[in-house]
Amino acid sequence: MPDTLARTMLARAASRLNAQSGHSHLPSLIFLTDDARTPDPLPAIAALPRGTLVILRARDAQHRRVLGHAIAPIAQQNGLLLSVAGDVALATDIAADGIHLAQAQIAHAADLRATHKHLLITAAAHDAQAISRAHLAGADAALLSPIFATHSHQGSPALGIAQLSVIAHASPLPLYALGGIDASNVAQLSDIPLAGIAAIGALLPD
Repeated sequence: MPDTLARTMLARAASRLNAQSGHSHLPSLIFLTDDARTPDPLPAIAALPRGTLVILRARDAQHRRVLGHAIAPIAQQNGLLLSVAGDVALATDIAADGIHLAQAQIAHAADLRATHKHLLITAAAHDAQAISRAHLAGADAALLSPIFATHSHQGSPALGIAQLSVIAHASPLPLYALGGIDASNVAQLSDIPLAGIAAIGALLPD
């Protein structure tokens, strides 16, 4: 697991990217929960720096609801933002700040934008075409992955820095880089226009 210094380095790098991109109205750092890798995400969430966006992902609806109600007070107390993946009812119930959509759900962003104007809408994307669809549907930002090889996308080809740079420079939406990013390789993103960084493992506590 990353140590405190490594997590701090990652957060600072995300903040620099956010500032130079001109998207300071968006969070610079995103932490995603994961059923397999973070069965109990609460310690990791409690250790996140202020301003981080937490995206709650859980396949089981009941488990998602339990986690949502546990995370919401931590987020409020620690100055974090909270988004729920694909569950508008839960997001409304816990007064979440946003909704996160899987790439297959991108078309739903249009209806969400019309009915939940205050929500931050993010979408997962794995290529430039998905980013374009998310933009047209009214999403606020996209999480592009996987940049490097990662446990969450085992077997999926990584985009790599060169392809990330091409996509980011042409993107109509603010982008977050996701997948295998940590303190050891984040410097490779320094010249790429990104709203910030999204991560799982690199933000887990010691």
